[in-house]
Amino acid sequence: MKATETSFLRFLQKPQQFSVPIFQRRYSWEKKQCERLWNDIVRIEEHSGISSHFLGSIVYIEPGVQNTSRIQAFRVIDGQQRLTTLSLLILALSRAIEKRGIDIGITRTQLQDYYLFNAHEEGELRYKLLLTQRDKEILVQLLRVTKRPAGLSHRLVDNYRFFETKFKTADLSKVYAGIQKLMVVDIALEPAHDNPQLIFDSLNSTGLGLTEADRIRNYVLMGQDSEIQNSLYNDYWNPTEQRFGDSYAKKFDLFIRDYLTLVTGRIPKIRGVYESFKAYMPDVESQDALKSVIAKIARYSEHYVRIALLQEDDLELQACFEDIHELRVEVAFPFLLGVYEDWTRCRIAKPELIKILRLVESYVFRRAICGIPTNSLNKTFAALMKEIDRNNYLQSVKAAFLGMSTYRRYPTDSEFRQELMVKDVYNFQRREYLLRKLENYESRKPVNVSEYSTEHVMPQTLTEEWQRELGANFQETQEKYLHTLGNLTLTKSNPELSNRSFSEKQDIKGGFRDGKLRLNRSLAEAEVWNEDAIQERAKELAEKALQIWIYPEG
Repeated sequence: MKATETSFLRFLQKPQQFSVPIFQRRYSWEKKQCERLWNDIVRIEEHSGISSHFLGSIVYIEPGVQNTSRIQAFRVIDGQQRLTTLSLLILALSRAIEKRGIDIGITRTQLQDYYLFNAHEEGELRYKLLLTQRDKEILVQLLRVTKRPAGLSHRLVDNYRFFETKFKTADLSKVYAGIQKLMVVDIALEPAHDNPQLIFDSLNSTGLGLTEADRIRNYVLMGQDSEIQNSLYNDYWNPTEQRFGDSYAKKFDLFIRDYLTLVTGRIPKIRGVYESFKAYMPDVESQDALKSVIAKIARYSEHYVRIALLQEDDLELQACFEDIHELRVEVAFPFLLGVYEDWTRCRIAKPELIKILRLVESYVFRRAICGIPTNSLNKTFAALMKEIDRNNYLQSVKAAFLGMSTYRRYPTDSEFRQELMVKDVYNFQRREYLLRKLENYESRKPVNVSEYSTEHVMPQTLTEEWQRELGANFQETQEKYLHTLGNLTLTKSNPELSNRSFSEKQDIKGGFRDGKLRLNRSLAEAEVWNEDAIQERAKELAEKALQIWIYPEG
């Protein structure tokens, strides 16, 4: 490894080309990073006592075999963001010189030929910096045209536009003088002696600016030759990233954590996923092993976007995933990844898969109703796959749930029924989910409950008529049952119903007898609304709940 401190402009000046390998993350600097760089450059020149400003290091791999071209090609390991942004800055400066007709001691042509182009070369060799994927096309287009391309939206274009705007009023001579004071550490790695991955890890030990998935991608691909890199990236890794779409930045690290939890049985910390992956896959020199792992990750990523991002094509499975998603049962994803994989491998039939998904949903919801703490669920689901007997799949899942005790227990019918009838459902976080499932159970035309609000049958403010309706113990009855399941329903007429009498709530337009809501059937038929009626309706709904949120028997 050769490390040399040098000015950034001197670093770029000789005939050479820096290319960003295909596996590197795309250009990602935003306006705030460009603003910071601009302010640093202006500050350098405004303070005469500052002779230089250190930008950081630029790390690249020297070619293992010298080619016949006089243009040496280097692969960038670290520093892509700085290289690219400063190239945009120099390009904007060169065009501002010509447009404003200002002499700063260097011409537009000289700036471009020294720092952006390899003069007298053609084709790709003409460019000192080649990015990867779509970034490459955009940067080349910016460099080739005489002005900013019209109608083009891209982060490279946005940042170029930022510098272009700054140069309309800036003192070009001072900005150029500031650029001349920018310093970098030029780190050249020799393939025969240096390990690029170890050096990359040491430079990015904090993971600042890189996701764990970025670091994993670099780890598995960096040490391979270009042909293998391109093959693995194009065939597996890039399609995996593309599946996540706009959710990549937020969800990909979570997927990798859940994948590692499934295959290792241990739950990595979200900022420790990279280290966990290295422990899981230490031998990246074996191409067959590497391809096998990346192919497996790609396959499971497809499962993940179906489960976690709700992109399942099968409507029955999608309905299951939507319910699980509404309960926010992300801790179950490692287990669900394993079960879904077995379904795709035809190890279980679709009805069994649906039953397992409903068991997971029911297990989590019953525990929530019963107020059992959730802090053990991640470990429960991480270990659950080990309990599966693939020769007796569904029964082994049921047996595993039934074998859980104390704080891991699957609440029985009697416990669930009892807690559901007395729980403060109105202030329950999953109230809408509960009422939606009760309303739509076995319905051919499900109701969109988001169009309804929750209604207290016995109101929160008791009129004299309601006091008579409830009887002598009206205050005790209200305190005990106001927010419980038996006293709650759905309505589109909440303001109209308000604290009207029970008979008025039944007969008014939009009332309990007006419409086809299943939750309102017993309310439409009731003659009075008191403690007995509330308890009776709670029992009725609790019995339906036992059919929806199933117990693992039979």
